[in-house]
Amino acid sequence: MNTSAIFNTSRWPLFAALASIAALAIAHAFEHFGGLRPCALCLRQREVFWVALGIAILGVGLMRKRPDWPIGRGITALLGLTFLTGAIVAGYHAGVEWHFWPGPSTCSGGGSGLEGLDAADLGAILGTATKAPACDQIPWSFAGLSMAGWNVLYSLTLTIASFVSLGRAKEREIAT
Repeated sequence: MNTSAIFNTSRWPLFAALASIAALAIAHAFEHFGGLRPCALCLRQREVFWVALGIAILGVGLMRKRPDWPIGRGITALLGLTFLTGAIVAGYHAGVEWHFWPGPSTCSGGGSGLEGLDAADLGAILGTATKAPACDQIPWSFAGLSMAGWNVLYSLTLTIASFVSLGRAKEREIAT
């Protein structure tokens, strides 16, 4: 398949959905098979991909009904902004990991963020002591980048791809 088919606004939501599913699958695989529990900012990064997946599925449904409908450009722009948000959240997390700035209080590694109930209290209730992972620790890295760092690159790539798709739609509109 050539790249012009990928960057078609009637098809981009499908590729964005697949890219979101891939990101979520990788994150869950690291958690469930790799034993790397997510911190609060890791979960926040996943939320962005869940939102993108919902928007993409909506776009796929709308574009199946009316592929020539201009709503495809709006969905594509919204996907681009969502992926940009993901890059910002991941960049913030990477900055916390590199100690450029402090993370939120829920990222200290000891709190659960549940109305004054910390992980130790919850662990006592459940019979096992648990400690939430700290957001400023890097449990895994490859080529010098943590998962948050790789997520920045992935999200920026999807942002650029969304806006390239949007630009190509505008070019086709002008040409017709």
